[in-house]
Amino acid sequence: MRVQAFLGLSNLGFHRIVYREWGPERSERTLLCLHGLTRNGRDFARLAETLAGDGWRVVAPDTVGRGDSQWAAAASVYSYPQYLADMTALIARLDVEGLDWLGTSMGGLVGMMLASQPNAPIRRLIVNDIGPFIPKVSLERIADYAGESPSFESLVEAETYCRETYGSFGRDLTDADWAELTEVAFVQGGEGRYRLRYDPAIAEVFKNQPIKDVTLWPVWDAIKQPTLALRGAESDLLLVETAEEMKQRGPKAEVITFDGCAHAPSLFEPQQIASIRDWLS
Repeated sequence: MRVQAFLGLSNLGFHRIVYREWGPERSERTLLCLHGLTRNGRDFARLAETLAGDGWRVVAPDTVGRGDSQWAAAASVYSYPQYLADMTALIARLDVEGLDWLGTSMGGLVGMMLASQPNAPIRRLIVNDIGPFIPKVSLERIADYAGESPSFESLVEAETYCRETYGSFGRDLTDADWAELTEVAFVQGGEGRYRLRYDPAIAEVFKNQPIKDVTLWPVWDAIKQPTLALRGAESDLLLVETAEEMKQRGPKAEVITFDGCAHAPSLFEPQQIASIRDWLS
């Protein structure tokens, strides 16, 4: 695994984006993985290690304000136009004519927006528990915890928080899984306490405007690439009826549903990793 970085540009100046790479430095099979709102690129390490063994180059960035990337100068930078611009800069840096995209939740929306553009460099698209319709109630649930800034004296306390906040990732996650998910989510600060690896200001988008249903069917209908949609069987964000409609219009996605989880499948479990690996093959 290699840790790299580049500079993204907003209207307030440059910011440093960190990304990780697994597998060969150059490969015709390149997969870019983008995380959800409050997570970071290290969520894809298990999947990346598996695919790297098959010769894939896997790239997983931390978007601005998350993980090891720089926090933005102002909350206004945390927007989809900025994420699109930063990921476009990353794709250019990777020096590939085309690549495949896997995005969880927010990362899936970014992938949909990029894939829907003319001459997009995305060859195939995988969206993890996200679609072109997002109900208000699920956004309200996310708004309840996004932007929190708790700190804990130990990783044991932090893990308790993760289990409560991210329990929807899967009922069958092991103690080792939760320990890894917690280590990915938290960092120890200079004062010795553990805090979340994101800027609390990323949630300002929820606080500055009324929360309502989000409809992106025109974006979905513009996507032409082969598409796979992953869904947690108990998800309140990617509804059954939305997934069914995704199979009938736009790219006419293949849909795989995972039992025992809601929003969003962790992609830690062997069955989930195998489903992605098989589809990409």
